[in-house]
Amino acid sequence: MVGILKYPLSTEKAIGLVSRGNTLTYIVDARITKKMIKEEMEKIFNVKVSRIRTVNTATNLKKAYIKLAKGSSAEDVAKRLKLV
Repeated sequence: MVGILKYPLSTEKAIGLVSRGNTLTYIVDARITKKMIKEEMEKIFNVKVSRIRTVNTATNLKKAYIKLAKGSSAEDVAKRLKLV
């Protein structure tokens, strides 16, 4: 399915999570499962995902907090995405 990962968030909180928690924050399609998000992240960025938490917002968006495994760096991915 095209458009699993819509766009990364670059808010102050999201950037803080990159450095403190090795976590990326993405807006994703509302119909997507955690398993699909994990597969897409690992395929696109060549990283290992350890945990995903999702939140449905009041504005009908779905946020995914994607925590990377110890061997993978969220800061490297953020630099590739030009977030930091």
